[in-house]
Amino acid sequence: MWRGVLKIYNTLSKTVEEFIPSNPGYVKAYFCGPTPYDHIHVGHARAYVAFDILKKTLTLKGYNVFHVQNITDIDDKIIARAREINISWRELADLYTREYLELMKAMRISIDLHPRVTDHIGDIISFIQTLIDKGHAYVAKSGSVYFDVTTYWDYGRLSGRGKSDEWRQEEEFLAEKRNPFDFALWKAAKPSEPYWESPWGPGRPGWHIECSVMSSRYLGSEIDIHGGGQDLIFPHHENERAQSEALFGRSPWVRYWFHVGYLTISGEKMSKSLGNIVTLRDTISKWGAEVIRLWIFSASYRKNLEYKEESLEQARNTYKKIVEVYQILKNIVREKGVEHRLEERDIEIWGRLSNAWKGFVAALEDDLDTPRALAYLHEVLSIAGGEVIARDKGSLALKALSILEMMDKVVDILPRAEAMPAISKIDPEDLIRLIVEVRQRLRQRKIYEEADWIREQLMRLGVKLVDAKDKTMWVYTS
Repeated sequence: MWRGVLKIYNTLSKTVEEFIPSNPGYVKAYFCGPTPYDHIHVGHARAYVAFDILKKTLTLKGYNVFHVQNITDIDDKIIARAREINISWRELADLYTREYLELMKAMRISIDLHPRVTDHIGDIISFIQTLIDKGHAYVAKSGSVYFDVTTYWDYGRLSGRGKSDEWRQEEEFLAEKRNPFDFALWKAAKPSEPYWESPWGPGRPGWHIECSVMSSRYLGSEIDIHGGGQDLIFPHHENERAQSEALFGRSPWVRYWFHVGYLTISGEKMSKSLGNIVTLRDTISKWGAEVIRLWIFSASYRKNLEYKEESLEQARNTYKKIVEVYQILKNIVREKGVEHRLEERDIEIWGRLSNAWKGFVAALEDDLDTPRALAYLHEVLSIAGGEVIARDKGSLALKALSILEMMDKVVDILPRAEAMPAISKIDPEDLIRLIVEVRQRLRQRKIYEEADWIREQLMRLGVKLVDAKDKTMWVYTS
């Protein structure tokens, strides 16, 4: 467990603050998930990985984090896309939800709960009715329900955009609103669109209400941290905040707002509306999930990250070096064991490794400064790949190995046990035949000393070689 203080940027206060959850040791976290109407792209992955890095940092600091991430499985975009390709809206949502869940697993992102909007219609209706009863919402003639922004005392503080700003949201409903800046909680049904029955007539939830309902349903009336991409600050998160604080009668509803910068391509935000997306599935296929995680880790979560294949190639080279050093260190520890005495030079190297670990931790505690943390990972890699391996000592290798593994609790890129080939899947006799072939090639080149050494080592392992005129046979010894 880390004992230092974690500080993160709070969008609400516009400052970096010490992170203190409402209940010591327990963090209630909510992050806005996908609207599954098309393929997940790398921009989505950037946001999800950034929040996963925060979650893993909190976990390593000893917090128990309960992470909820919604799935918006009914939405205008889903309806329009389903019509476009001539399948049902539910079939479309299920198709891309499955893809999203598979990709989250591939990206090593673990989420505790994935509530879906269509499973919480009753909760949404109850939430809206309470807002109506408290005078914060009203029913229009069409049967749509709107939140009356004038009844909320603190609108605009999160985004810096208030009721006087030019309003372009939901212009089609402008005529039936009391105020142009009010927003829909419930949308009256249109012909041929999916709907659910409600006290105000058939319809479906508005965009913003779902996250307020599902987050409070599972995390209560006060949430420690709520996140999403920076594009969600307004209007989505501003409206979430308004309706939730109005209903619960408390402020803040969310203690810390966490927002991730855009992923850009040629300087523009990667988005489906601009048609400049690179799908996550294709990117994983080309580069690997571990390389993508390392690349995302290389940039501050609050800054925009430009998609460049040169950057991914650099991340791939770094990843290969990390895995190579990691595996060599494991081999040294396995072969050498742990010594009970260190020389002065060993102690000095040990201290440098420890300091790099402390620097890594301090960087993460400073508003998740992952570029600086990555520099300390590189330092450990340099020390381990140079002096530690050269000294070939088990205790020193174990120290470097342990630090790499602790860093990987957050970065999460090292090979997992289930990804490594099981020994049981390798035929031992194929290995023997390969070794015999190597020995024959040595003999052909008249490198008899090495060929004899191979014979001796195999004999020690219980395999006897018998050289004939043009080939070598082998048998197991009893």
